[in-house]
Amino acid sequence: MAQHVHAHAPHELSEPPQHERPVSRSERWLEFAAVLLLSFATLTTAWSGYQAALFSGEQSQRYAQSNGLRIHAQNQATKAGQFRIEDLLIFNRWLDAREMGNKQLEQIYRRRFRARFVPAFRAWIAEHPFTNRHARPSPLYEPNYRVPEAIRSAELDGEADKRYAEGTKAKDTDDKYILSTVFFAAVLFFSGISLRLDWRPLRIAVMCFAATMLFGGLLFVLTLGTA
Repeated sequence: MAQHVHAHAPHELSEPPQHERPVSRSERWLEFAAVLLLSFATLTTAWSGYQAALFSGEQSQRYAQSNGLRIHAQNQATKAGQFRIEDLLIFNRWLDAREMGNKQLEQIYRRRFRARFVPAFRAWIAEHPFTNRHARPSPLYEPNYRVPEAIRSAELDGEADKRYAEGTKAKDTDDKYILSTVFFAAVLFFSGISLRLDWRPLRIAVMCFAATMLFGGLLFVLTLGTA
């Protein structure tokens, strides 16, 4: 007598699962909003990181320029000091020769005056310094005594200060862009969590908080400018 074999399909394959429920349109919109928040947060995080890198490079460049200008300013200041010492030494020797009454030596030292020193020397002589108690102590105190290297040194120092200030400002902006990534990282975190939440009120609240963080981060970034 032949035996009949009855094959039964598994329960999971023969009947539709009971735990699945149709997804409503509102839930689809919530999922779409969460994905949109994730996309915006990802883009803004990458953009903020890029801007932070640019400002960091600008900071380094400005600081390097400031250091270079400081070196040039120091070189000019050194030259200016050497010229002042030279003017002072030759002038003192001229004074010694004059006191000794050595006219020939006096003329020799006078011919050795630098061309830029001569106008100040003439102005000092015009004050009759050997008889006028109110005359200036030496030509180096005359208003028209100028050492161009000293003026150039001051200009370079001022430019170095400006570049350093620009570097400091770039560093501050760099730090703020890095801070903005905290806002966008929070958006990524809460938007991702919202996709795992089943309770709709909590899901909406989390997404609203993420959207607020995104909006606040965007407003903060817009105040910083770009490199």
